[in-house]
Amino acid sequence: MLYNKFSDYLKMKYGTKVYKLPVNIPVTCPNRDGKVSRNGCIFCGEEGAGFENLPNSLSVSEQIRQNSKYIGENYKSERFIIYFQNYSNTYLSYDNFSKYIHEACVEGVVAIYISTRPDCIHDRYLELLKTIKEEKGIDIVLELGLQTVNYHNLKYLNRGHGLAEFIDAVIRIRRYGLESCAHYISDLPMDNFDDVVEGARILSALGVNQVKCHSMYILKDTVLGNMFEREEIEPLPLESYIERTISFLEYLDPEIVIQRLIGRAPEERTLFCNWGTSWWKIKDYIEEKMDREGRSQGNRFGYLNGSRCLKNI
Repeated sequence: MLYNKFSDYLKMKYGTKVYKLPVNIPVTCPNRDGKVSRNGCIFCGEEGAGFENLPNSLSVSEQIRQNSKYIGENYKSERFIIYFQNYSNTYLSYDNFSKYIHEACVEGVVAIYISTRPDCIHDRYLELLKTIKEEKGIDIVLELGLQTVNYHNLKYLNRGHGLAEFIDAVIRIRRYGLESCAHYISDLPMDNFDDVVEGARILSALGVNQVKCHSMYILKDTVLGNMFEREEIEPLPLESYIERTISFLEYLDPEIVIQRLIGRAPEERTLFCNWGTSWWKIKDYIEEKMDREGRSQGNRFGYLNGSRCLKNI
């Protein structure tokens, strides 16, 4: 096995194919509304991460109905993950959060994935999610934007939080019996190879359950986009992304599920994304190189529990 694929994990866990249904609710981000900052992350566009979502004017129930109908008819699936995707989905009142989450607990839903920021994790919300998991038998995964473990580069990206908030969030999530997923960009030009490896090591030490790998994409009318147009920043070559991602996987706990190896961006607003190459081709390049060179997830995972120093004592 080259790496712990999300599709394999889902089929093993639920016994059938399971598809994610994106849900878009009217939320924002504390890094955009003035609570933390008004500028947002330097790479974030106006639509956030949910450029393929249905409009948030539709109720959660209606979005689920439309998306499940399409997936069910085209992919013959009756089991779904509801994915609260866009912006920070725990950054709203407790009552509204509870309403939206309960509305997602419908027949055929096996899990709820909630995308948010590490500094928007609160015990009261986690207690609610724990109760839903126990009472309804629905798995809960909190997806946390991290991108890098380098504190200086988190500031450079204007994330508005440090590594400490991420560590705290993962510990709290696990304390309530829930799962976590970290989003990580392995080809940030301001990160070096050691930052990428240390990212894998930290995620493994924290016991993160899942990871989403991203490449750096650049959108028009963003701070990063303006920097790119002024030639103040230059993306790394595709070969560097492939090598960094494989090395990241090698140092990652083999039990961690890999949701994806590369992401996508809205084409109409993109200045740079995936080197002008289809995401699935880059995925194939990564897998082919891993297979050709005999590399796999976790083959350098031997640094926890005192294993390096005490193994043969």
